[in-house]
Formats: sequence, C-alpha cells, structure tokens
Amino acid sequence: MGEKERVNVIIGTAGHVDHGKTKLVHALTGIQTDRLKEEQARGISIELGFAPFLLPNGKLAAIVDVPGHERFVKQMVAGAVGMDLVLLVIAADEGVMPQTKEHLDVLELLQVPRGIVVLTKADLVEEDWLELVIEEVKETLQGTLFESAPVLALSSTTGQGIDALKEMIVEKVEQIQRRPLAGAARLPIDRVFTMTGFGTVVTGTLLSGQLQVGEQLILMPKNQPCRIRGLQVHGDKVEEAQAGQRVAVNLSGLELSDVQRGDVLASPELLTPAYRVSVRLQNLAHSEETLIDRQRVRFHAGTRETLGRLVLLDRIEVKPGEDCLAQIILEEPVVVLKSDRFVLRSYSPAVTIGGGRIIEPDAFKIKKNKPELLNSLTTKEKGSLAELLAQHLAQTAMPLSPDETIKKFNISQAEVQNFLEEVKVQESPSVALLCSDKKNTYMLSKALLETLERTILRHLEKFHQKYPLRTGMAKEDLKGKLVPTWNSKAYNALLQTLQQRQSIDITGHTLSSYQYQNEPTSEMEEIIKKIESWFQEKAFQPPTTGEVIERLIQEEKQRQEEAEEILSYLTETGRLVKIAEDLRIHQQSMALFRNKVIQALQEKGEMTIAEVRDLTGSSRRYTVPLMEWLDRERITKRVGDKRVLF
Repeated sequence: MGEKERVNVIIGTAGHVDHGKTKLVHALTGIQTDRLKEEQARGISIELGFAPFLLPNGKLAAIVDVPGHERFVKQMVAGAVGMDLVLLVIAADEGVMPQTKEHLDVLELLQVPRGIVVLTKADLVEEDWLELVIEEVKETLQGTLFESAPVLALSSTTGQGIDALKEMIVEKVEQIQRRPLAGAARLPIDRVFTMTGFGTVVTGTLLSGQLQVGEQLILMPKNQPCRIRGLQVHGDKVEEAQAGQRVAVNLSGLELSDVQRGDVLASPELLTPAYRVSVRLQNLAHSEETLIDRQRVRFHAGTRETLGRLVLLDRIEVKPGEDCLAQIILEEPVVVLKSDRFVLRSYSPAVTIGGGRIIEPDAFKIKKNKPELLNSLTTKEKGSLAELLAQHLAQTAMPLSPDETIKKFNISQAEVQNFLEEVKVQESPSVALLCSDKKNTYMLSKALLETLERTILRHLEKFHQKYPLRTGMAKEDLKGKLVPTWNSKAYNALLQTLQQRQSIDITGHTLSSYQYQNEPTSEMEEIIKKIESWFQEKAFQPPTTGEVIERLIQEEKQRQEEAEEILSYLTETGRLVKIAEDLRIHQQSMALFRNKVIQALQEKGEMTIAEVRDLTGSSRRYTVPLMEWLDRERITKRVGDKRVLF
C-alpha cells in the first residue's frame, strides 16, 4: 500500500443508526471499522472508525465512519470536521429517520461541500418502494447543500451497486479542490492512545499545512510543546504528512494523560485559547426551538465539545431560519480560527439547534445594541482583506507581517501576496508597507506611520540640537522610546522605509535626520584646535582623557558632558585615535609612531618594548598600549617579549 499515490481527500459517512454505514465502508474497503468489543457485540458504531480506501483509479483516499445513534452525535460532529465528500447513508427499508435529518443538519452547518446519497439494503425492498424512498429523500434534501447530490441504491450484502458507487466517488474526488500545503499546520485530535515502545499517539485530519518528523508543535489549548517522533498515513510510516490526510502522530514530550480528544496540534503561535468568540449565528430553518439570549448551549468546533452561553448582540431571540451576530461565552478554552464552522446543540436534551461561522476567534466583550460595534464586527465578517487590514491596523500600534496576517484572518498565502502586490502598484489609502527586503515586509496603519515619522524626526531634531557633534542617535535608544514591543525586523523595516522616503539617514547603528552633517560651530572649532595642539605638543606621551576633560572644564568653561562630546567627535572623525579607555593620541602622532616602528622593524627584524620606547622618546606607560594597538591593527605581532612585523 505504501507505493500507492495518495489523494489528500477525506470521505465520510453520515446517517441514522443501523442504516449500514459501517457495512458499506467494509464493502468499499474490506476493512471493519468497528474496533471496540462493545461495538461488535451491539452491532452499532460508538466511536469514529477509519479506513484507507483504494479507489478504482489506483489512488488512496481515507474514509471516516461516524456513529449513527442519537447518543453519539458528538462523535459524529467530530468526525465530520475536515470531510471533503460525504456518503449520506439511508436504509431503503426505513427511509429518512431522525438521525438522518440531524446528521444532514450537521453537514449543512459545517458546509461539507459534496455528497452522494447512498440507499443501502436495496436488496430488501421492491422497486416500487425504492422509488417512494427516493422521492422522500429528494424532498428532504430540497433547499440543502445536497439537493443536487446523486442518489444511488445498492446492497453491501450482495455487492449490487458497489462498483458504481466507487466510480461515482472517483468522479467526485476529481472535482475536489486540494487544500493548500503552504502555511501553518493544524490537526484537531479525535483519538488518543499509547503504544508500547512508542508512547503517546494521536490521530486526526490534518486541516492545513504539512507535518514532518522531528518538527516542533504546540498542543492547544494547554500550550504544551511537543515533537513529532513518527508519522503514519493510511497505516504507512512517512516522513511527511499533508493537509487533507488522516494522520497518526507519535509524539514525544507528552504523556497520555496530557492529551484528550478535542485538543489541537498546531504550528507554534498559530492558535490562541479563547473563552469568548464572536460569530454569525444561524438557527435551523426547520427547528422547533427559538434561540434566546443567555441560553446555555453545547458548542462544537473541531473535535471539541464545550459548554457555553449565547449572547445575542442585537436582539433577544433568534427564530427558526434567522441568523444574527452573537458571542459565545465558553466554560473551557477553545482554539479556533476565523471562518471556522461550528455546531450548537441544546444543553438538555442534546439536540442540534444551530451553528454558524467564527468571526473573531478570541474576542473582547461587545456591548449590545451598539451600531458602531456591530458595524465593526460585520466588517470583520464580510470585509475584503484591504478592509480587514485597515480596520485591524487602525486599532493597534503593532505592525503585521504576512505570516501573521495569514494566521489572523485564516486566509491563503496567495491572497496576502496578491494584496501586497496591489499595494506596491497602487498605494492604499489606509495601509502602509514597511519593507527592508523581500523577506521582511510588514503592514502598518498609514496614519500610524505618519505619526511615527513625525515623532522620530522630532526626537532626532532635539538630539542634534543637544549633541551637534554626534553622527546620530543610537537606533536601539530610539526603539526603546517609541516602539519597545516591536521586534527588530519590523523596526528595521520601519527605518528602511523612512530612509526610502528621505526622512532619515541610517549610518551603521545610528540614525540622523536626512542629510544631517555633524559640524562644530566656529566657537567649538576654536576649542578643537586647542585640544589638537595639546595632543600634538606631547606627541607620544599624550594627556589622558581625564586630564583633557579637566582642562576643558577649567580653562574653556565646558561642562563635563560637553567636553566628553568634543572628545567623542574628534575620535569619530579620526582626528584622535583611541588607544585605550583613557588614552587617545593625535592621528598625525599615531601615523608618525607607526612609521617609525615599521621602518625600524624592517631594518632590525624585531624589537623589545624598551627599544621602541628609546626609539620614540616615550615611556613604557605609553609605549605598551601603543604597541598593543599596532598588534590589534595587525601591523605588528608579539613573539615572546619582542615585536615583529605582522
């Protein structure tokens, strides 16, 4: 089986208890999916069943078999997550039954895109009866996603119609758009067990991205790190699993007790545990129940069931067939993404009553009957990417990277890339791009960019006035004042953007106003000439930094800070050479010292510190640090107690 080509498609079953779902899967795959003793003894499915399915075209898909009993609808909802194609199974001898309808409701609410209606046990009924059942089925499906679904009668016992169903499945599978492999991985867990010698194993349908052996993941909502020790797809060991596949993941770093059904394995930083979500809530059209504000419900998302409470934002009730904006307050954390589908079931008795789509996966409390807040939520629900970004960026002081945008809005990499290309061609009125290079692009509110630009220029202007001799302000100092929570890549992208706008200049690790020149005033130039003369007078025995500062304070009436600035300026511009922390020498004196040493070493080959001292008329106190500076500059090198040319 390992060398067969896999199609990343999940086929599922749905339908009333004892209508032959598991038997149909066996007829299609040859695999018995009821693995529990209780299931085999009672003849009904209790847990989800899974089987690889070899299609007639030689490709491998996966089948998920769900329980049909009303008590196990929770398991059915978990199994329906990620289905690409559903086989809605209806027994020809019974027709449409209560769980047929409830399963159909779940499939509608989860927006399972394609279906085939399979009438099983066709060998047990007459042709006239079969026609009546087909009419009933078509009537039931009217107005649903599956009203145009093909209907096929067959018998899993005799094999009648099985081959025709396989061909029909192949046709449907060819129409299914494959999930994108780019982006973050997300796998809702539907089964957890342990294997001797391997440890904790979880299974689920990989909804997005890819998994690789050795990869680091996060178990949510517990936020526990773990590592992939091994992977299996269709029972085969693999190095990589892809979106749309049923996957078994052997995990290291987690005990069996750490994991439960409903948890989610995900790429780091993809998901945030939430106790409140904003949603578009839909009451079923044929429901007999009106949904009311503050009603307690069972919230099903992914493979998790969580108790929660409805908060209707613009009304007190939702009648059958109506929809509205709402929030759901949850008793335990959930991890969902924008646009995820969910199902609601009543608290007691547990019956499917509605569902909908996630708008905000980690929401703040929204006050009721506030038009501006409802309009904002509607934009988050229905807005274009440009509108979503404009709204989000206007409400935050943080830049957004393309990867963060994909995660936040649960959209494809292609959508984000298209938006970026559009903005580069035609400037957005509300979204600015910060670009340092192709790999580091960020989006920011245009208003915030302009505010930051003005603020940065103000800071630089004050800095230049206070320190006219400095090249510029340290980049990190400005970051700490303005955007301390930004990461370095985003901050550098901001600076590069401002440089492109000719607002600032970047020199190494310093920033300055555009085309700023750090030039001394005429008064300061006079002081500088005096300082240079002090150093030149004592060429190879220069005054210490402390001595120069003291003299500037006493003779020139400079403040200590001003004196230090002047010395830093002379060092930055190369007029003074910093030899040690408290020792500088005039650059002309340093050049003369270097030339003397080089010439002497060319003649002698080697020299001691004492010989250099005598050559230059200096003292050991100065000769040692001067020679160490020549060593650092790779002009000389020390061999024992002597120096030679490098």
